[in-house]
Amino acid sequence: MLGRGFIAAAALACALLATTTARAQQTLEAVKARGQLVCGIGTGVAGFGLPDSRGVWQGMDVDLCRGLAVAIFNDANKVRFVPLSSSTRFTALGAGEVDVLFRTSTQTMLRDVTLGLRHVTTYFYDGHGFIVRTGSVQKVAEMRDATICLVQGTTNEQVTADYFRSISTPFRPLLFERTDQATAALQAGRCDSFGTDASQLAGVRSTMAKPADWVILPERFSKEPYGAYIRRDDQQWFDVVRWYTTALIEAEEQGITQANAEEMRRTSPSPNARRLLGVTPELGEALKLDRSWAYNVVRALGNYGEIYDRAFGPETSIDLPRGPNRLWTQGGLIYALPMR
Repeated sequence: MLGRGFIAAAALACALLATTTARAQQTLEAVKARGQLVCGIGTGVAGFGLPDSRGVWQGMDVDLCRGLAVAIFNDANKVRFVPLSSSTRFTALGAGEVDVLFRTSTQTMLRDVTLGLRHVTTYFYDGHGFIVRTGSVQKVAEMRDATICLVQGTTNEQVTADYFRSISTPFRPLLFERTDQATAALQAGRCDSFGTDASQLAGVRSTMAKPADWVILPERFSKEPYGAYIRRDDQQWFDVVRWYTTALIEAEEQGITQANAEEMRRTSPSPNARRLLGVTPELGEALKLDRSWAYNVVRALGNYGEIYDRAFGPETSIDLPRGPNRLWTQGGLIYALPMR
């Protein structure tokens, strides 16, 4: 009797687990049924996501959203952008208002284990810094009693407080909902500095009326690995977003570009390139995507390096060196997991 009862209970538990899993793993199917990806992005930071003069969103996070739409639909226009503030982004994702966040969101332990969300794959490495008026200070430790603009709901709040506490130096935080608000306050003289991740500071500086009046101090005070976020317990969607991001890096590692992807698909003898470009179908089949999903993405938007350069490269007003965002073969931290 005990044995039969245990077996019955175990069978019921397995059935409930299967039902729960099936219910949770619906994002890819929902996106396909809707015919559109809904992507959470920032409210406006040059380099990551900012409308151009025509009102069209441009930047690295925006391109990553478009590329995911290409992987699913082979159409970069099948995406709807939802600008979200730092304080509302995770709530919106958890509530199902967006399918994925590509929004300069750092992976931290507490975010990872308490929000019911998952950081997918790091696509950008950064660190907290400070921007000040040129000639005002040489080091952050000199900013005693300074008023520092910060964006509410970011890791930068805690990083700034932790640092000044560690050197027993008082400061006055001035909190804002959005980066553009903090930037406006800085330029208006309401604060002495703005503290956020260095790449975002570079974007902010590039949009200022007189960029030469401002300098980003060289010190860095944190590790800020950005990655896409999705809702937890959706393994299929996790796989799609993870390997889509990885494919962009893999394409750069293999020298596959927007310009040569078609030729590489026809002529490359490399098994890795042939798998990535869909000459053989196994990668697409494993993700329940078209066999040419990665090829379509590179043809539409380029590889990781091309996306980076379009957002931050020497031809832009930001001109942010790749630093840790170089490939691992070039001394950076960007590394594609094996796609086989």
